[in-house]
Amino acid sequence: MPRKKPQPLITALAIDGIAQKGKGVGRTKDGQVVFVQGAIPGDVVDVQIQKKRRRHLEGKVTKIIEASPDRTDPVCHHFGLCGGCSWQHMAYETQLKHKQQQVEDAMSRIAGLENISYAPIVGCSETFGYRNKMEFSFSAKRWLSYEEINGETEIKDRTALGFHIPGMWDKVVDIDHCHLQPELPNKIRNEVKAYARANSLSFYDSRAKDGFLRSLMLRSTRSGELMVVIQFFYEDVDAQNELLQHLKDSFAEISSLQYIINEKANDSIYDQEVLLFSGKNYITEKMGSLSFRITAKSFYQTNPAQAEVLYAKAFELAALKETDIVYDLYTGLGTIAQYCAHACTKVVGVESVPDAVQAAIENAKRNKIKNTHFEVGDMRKILTDDFVEKYEKPDVVIVDPPRDGMHQKVVEQLIKINSPKILYISCNASTQARDLIALKEVYKLESSQAVDMFPHTQHVENIVLLSRK
Repeated sequence: MPRKKPQPLITALAIDGIAQKGKGVGRTKDGQVVFVQGAIPGDVVDVQIQKKRRRHLEGKVTKIIEASPDRTDPVCHHFGLCGGCSWQHMAYETQLKHKQQQVEDAMSRIAGLENISYAPIVGCSETFGYRNKMEFSFSAKRWLSYEEINGETEIKDRTALGFHIPGMWDKVVDIDHCHLQPELPNKIRNEVKAYARANSLSFYDSRAKDGFLRSLMLRSTRSGELMVVIQFFYEDVDAQNELLQHLKDSFAEISSLQYIINEKANDSIYDQEVLLFSGKNYITEKMGSLSFRITAKSFYQTNPAQAEVLYAKAFELAALKETDIVYDLYTGLGTIAQYCAHACTKVVGVESVPDAVQAAIENAKRNKIKNTHFEVGDMRKILTDDFVEKYEKPDVVIVDPPRDGMHQKVVEQLIKINSPKILYISCNASTQARDLIALKEVYKLESSQAVDMFPHTQHVENIVLLSRK
């Protein structure tokens, strides 16, 4: 079989921008755009081209000729492999600058909005150890580096517990320390891995569809509660009980120890039964005077400290009155709905996941909130004229959709409802800007507030306030 021709090397490429997915951007002498993994604005680098596209090239840094003044040394030795912290090599203040610019570019280039009042981005006080949830995959055939593959040392153990290589569903990087989560979850993950290896428990092989240990979820709260959920590919009562008992005996801090038997082709747990081994089937997070029970399947902001900052900013922008009726669309556990409930007449939350709505109802009862109402349903189908008639026309609509943004039919219905104010919270400025193209015909964008929830990544949360024209 003929070998693939080596891709060209571009030398001394000046990086002058950054792409939406966090890669550096440069241009060749003939003006061709190059997206470069591992480069930041201000760098001059040699680049090995990996992909040729119709309108651009993609490559990775092979040599830094001149380092950007904004470049810093990553603290994690897994940097560049796991894909979790693609901006660890960039000074944090510079990260914030690029995130702010990312939002402004989306609003102007995609939504066509000008003369917007942009508030300065709000950064995190803690840039490491901030994540309250991490999920790791077991693998029977871990990712090997170029040096390992071409070295003379025999590799006896190929098992891994870590993260998938970006874009490679069957390749897992073995992680010994993740700087995004607190220290205790790191110790637990490493203990699970050590126990499994010592007791010859098989790690999952995603290609062969075989192997006992499949995934590990670790969730924590700021008060110190900890949830561990292990996913097994098949049932082996003795083996799973011995592993779970070992964790229970080794870590008294674990307040919720659960497991799943998942024989499906994918790791998704939302259609699976979560079984309790010891402790409670939830952990509790505090947000101000409110408390929220988080289950294995629940969504909760992964940076709880910064979530309070985000909600406080959203609440400030909403400027609710006691007489206001509020819709909270894509409510999840009802966190925003309950955060706002004290300041208005009524909040109606809508969410498509039944378990989340049930948790929202129960959380509201525990928080002694009586003016919230929660409905389960697909947003496209539930947000009808009958729904508005049932709950009355809202004075304020808060939307916090997933990364894909809102369905066109939802946007159309929001225009039809014609609420005086819409507060749009988004973790994807591009889809937020796309939705604003239609909304701007009826609404004026009053302000935009970016909040950094995920240091060392390219992701940024943004809040826009829209008022009816």
